[in-house]
Amino acid sequence: MKSKSTIVQVAKRIGVAPSTVSRAFTDPGKLKPETVQRVMDAAAEIGYVPNHHARALITGRSGAIGLVLPDVANPFFPPLIRYAQLAAEDYGLAVFVADTAEDTKRELQMIERLSPQVEGLIIASSRLSDRVLQTIAERQPTVLINRDVAGVPRVLISTSKALAEGLHHLVEAGHTRIAYVGGPARSWSDAQRHGCVQSTLESLGLKPFFFQAKSGNYSDALEVSGEVEAAGATAVIAFDDVVAHGLMSGFRAHGMRVPEDINVLGCDDTLAITTHPPLSSISLDLASAARSAVTILRSAGRPGASSDQRFELEGSLVLRGTTI
Repeated sequence: MKSKSTIVQVAKRIGVAPSTVSRAFTDPGKLKPETVQRVMDAAAEIGYVPNHHARALITGRSGAIGLVLPDVANPFFPPLIRYAQLAAEDYGLAVFVADTAEDTKRELQMIERLSPQVEGLIIASSRLSDRVLQTIAERQPTVLINRDVAGVPRVLISTSKALAEGLHHLVEAGHTRIAYVGGPARSWSDAQRHGCVQSTLESLGLKPFFFQAKSGNYSDALEVSGEVEAAGATAVIAFDDVVAHGLMSGFRAHGMRVPEDINVLGCDDTLAITTHPPLSSISLDLASAARSAVTILRSAGRPGASSDQRFELEGSLVLRGTTI
């Protein structure tokens, strides 16, 4: 029976210390990229596979982080998962993903189940209270995405500047009856976008019209499209592209043309090229958001690391066929 390859054999093959081989798998960011590549190539050549379970028992590290999401079916989140995985791989980490289905009880359950298995948590668009999130962060390294909670490291993907720019564009095009159709009520992003629409339009002397697409899915947006039409809106801002897609389908079913009869601006820029006409939206840098969250999480707990880091990314307005 062939004996298993060892870390010492990998080290001898390329003339480095066994600790260097170990670090290539556990903390590659501390080594030169070419050194990491040499280790990986040598390991592949002799068939060495690190025993993550044994390493976790010795070091107390699991080699994985948890990523908690409210709705993995929403097209905003799959790219975030991919970018988080790519960023985590740079540190030799895996990513465990949990979908909470927009349910706070399930979210807490998923966090409690993941916590013993991972070195830290990235919680995106959480629906939990600030105090609960602070308590979670006190127990375990935690980074939030799109929740602004004091004392907890967070990465915020802001649409405020781009959304204000889009609103000014609509007003300059002659629109005076502009609606906002919001998403999930406990969403930080929805609150931010709602506030931006209200403050921007009021500063321009206009009264905003507000509607809610309940859980923020396509069906809810389709249902509320008739209310937006009845209000006489000639332009509408959607919480995200999913809501925008539902609204456009509803408008079309009612005989309204986009953009001739009503303009539509989405957020997140996830479905733009699949709609007809192509959707104007606010593009968000999800790659930078995921990379920042993983980097902050990786440094959590180290001497001098801040427990109140707040990193904000701005979106950019992309005008296409649904606005004039």
